[in-house]
Amino acid sequence: MTEAMSNMEQPPLVAHLIYRLDIGGLETLLVDAINRMPAHKYRHVVICLTDYTDFAERITRPGVAVHALHKPPGLGLGAHARLFKLLRRLRPAVLHTYNLGTIEYHATALLAGVPVRVHAEHGRDAGDPHGVNRKHNLLRRLLVPVIDRFVPVSRDLDRWLQEVVGIPAAKTLLIDNGVDTERFRPASDTPPASDPAEPWSAAAGSSCGHPFVIGAVGRLQDVKHHAGLIEAFALLRHMLPEQSARLRLVLVGDGPLRARLEQQVAAAGLQDCVWLAGARSDVAPVMRSFSLFALSSIAEGTPVTMLEAMASGLPVVSTAVGGIPDLVLDGATGTLVPPRDPQRMAEALASYVRDQERARLHGSHGRERIERKYSIAAMLATYVDLYDGLCRTKTPHREVITQCAE
Repeated sequence: MTEAMSNMEQPPLVAHLIYRLDIGGLETLLVDAINRMPAHKYRHVVICLTDYTDFAERITRPGVAVHALHKPPGLGLGAHARLFKLLRRLRPAVLHTYNLGTIEYHATALLAGVPVRVHAEHGRDAGDPHGVNRKHNLLRRLLVPVIDRFVPVSRDLDRWLQEVVGIPAAKTLLIDNGVDTERFRPASDTPPASDPAEPWSAAAGSSCGHPFVIGAVGRLQDVKHHAGLIEAFALLRHMLPEQSARLRLVLVGDGPLRARLEQQVAAAGLQDCVWLAGARSDVAPVMRSFSLFALSSIAEGTPVTMLEAMASGLPVVSTAVGGIPDLVLDGATGTLVPPRDPQRMAEALASYVRDQERARLHGSHGRERIERKYSIAAMLATYVDLYDGLCRTKTPHREVITQCAE
């Protein structure tokens, strides 16, 4: 009785169900949202279908528990039972799931008595970049009665959910991703400090003048198509032989393709100018060491790393996939190229190496665009409004309605 009354006196609990909590754009967004959402509005718990790494330590808000269900490959029906028991114990007001791997668990949440259920789509898989897999889309449609709101994070994903998948417009709410514009800021706004890439720059040689650093941040997996970016960088060096000595490519991130990419770099003889930096906890200062941000993905939603790069005042060269054309203004904040076209990407990169005033101008315009449309404060306010509205209409007990609406 006392415990139940204590629970009612606390803000409502949001259970975030994610496949794995590890370094990545979606995961960074989730952690930032938990850390910065007003504490008097909602409490949070993170549930990982598989497991989590020490990335979970980036959750600095007190009292946020992280649970792992240790789901094995395949159906893993036991994960449904473990999630059911956990939800019955935690009694969250909201279940918020992320991407295809977690969507089926809304049925479990319904059985467990979770009143509000939200599913976010942050991007599509490399194996289905256009989102036309019939089995997956059928699953999404079958769960429409169970899910209160689908949240696409780009206009492209919003159109896809409605026109391809067949989700009713009344069930979707577009919420643009947001970025911390204080942490990610241009190098010109930051007091001089040691360059995070300095050891690599020194090892590569410093007699070539100021290096032009092309940077990419993201998990080393198929959907990011880093192999195409490395190929484009090799073409760039041949395209600009007089500039090649100062050209650098830095890939920040780790993942299953690292060994293969290292082999590609070695085979192309690029070891002295391409650095696979691995996972980094200091992405913001690393961004400020870049001259340009490049993204070679074959599928995306609204990539958080691109928001961070634009907030850092960097011009962008990117493939025109997913929500990126809505974010990057081609010819104003960056340059868009077709996916899987290293030649076009090399040409776009060359235009900024040749004209660094253009690079500076596009980076400045990108920063202004982020400040206007993609702040983390605006994103969090929209999520709070979504939770509040659904809690008011879906939570049966008057006491919890008051908590959700406060």
